[in-house]
Amino acid sequence: MATYVIFMNWTDQGVRADRESVRRRDQADALAEKHGASIVHIYWTMGQHDIVAVIEAPDDESITAMMLELTAAGNIRTSPLRGFDHDEMQPIIDRAV
Repeated sequence: MATYVIFMNWTDQGVRADRESVRRRDQADALAEKHGASIVHIYWTMGQHDIVAVIEAPDDESITAMMLELTAAGNIRTSPLRGFDHDEMQPIIDRAV
């Protein structure tokens, strides 16, 4: 499984429906499962981004399909980052040397 950090910002529509945010997060669990992914953590944040999520997915295509489906509702915009943990990073460094 690959790890992705997803920065999310509410659209104007999402701000107007902010009271539904926790319920929408529950729906996102089902969407993640549909794409073979798992939402590991989600945080509602103060600052540049409204929500930050850590999601594990089998591959880039799965997380991309999930994000396309998630953003289609019109409540958020996403900025995904692919993350590498300690064990994944060492082989990458070894290849670069």
